[in-house]
Amino acid sequence: MDKLSKQAAIDALNAIMELELAGVVHYTHYSLMVYGFNRIPIVSWLKGNAEEGLAHAHKAGEMVTLLGGHPSLKIGALLETAKHDVADILRESLEHEKIALAAYYHLLKISEGKSILLEEYARSMIVQEELHLDEVNKMLRRPGSIAPFSL
Repeated sequence: MDKLSKQAAIDALNAIMELELAGVVHYTHYSLMVYGFNRIPIVSWLKGNAEEGLAHAHKAGEMVTLLGGHPSLKIGALLETAKHDVADILRESLEHEKIALAAYYHLLKISEGKSILLEEYARSMIVQEELHLDEVNKMLRRPGSIAPFSL
């Protein structure tokens, strides 16, 4: 069994933490920008995603300190597109979630066969992120459409 590079794992976890914190900011911003008849359930869903992102960032930070590292104080990229239609918000969310998913897959790749703890953490987060991606994807489909939405 190969030895885990702690620094590579810490760097990957800090990148995840930064992405998740960026998600918190994005989802909070989005929740303030929803207007129209469906505002209440969509705002609740967005706030829930912000809370989930904060929990994910905290979990990644705990893993960093478990490995003896220092959690990042940075936040991932915050791009303002000024598009606030619900469909635009969902498409941006889908893109953000794809980037986060790729970061968890990267962590899995560098920890596979080297750390059961990190492997299982990465796998559980991948499951959560893939289910979340599917949820957003279904929200972007036209009623009655079963074909997945693609960007």
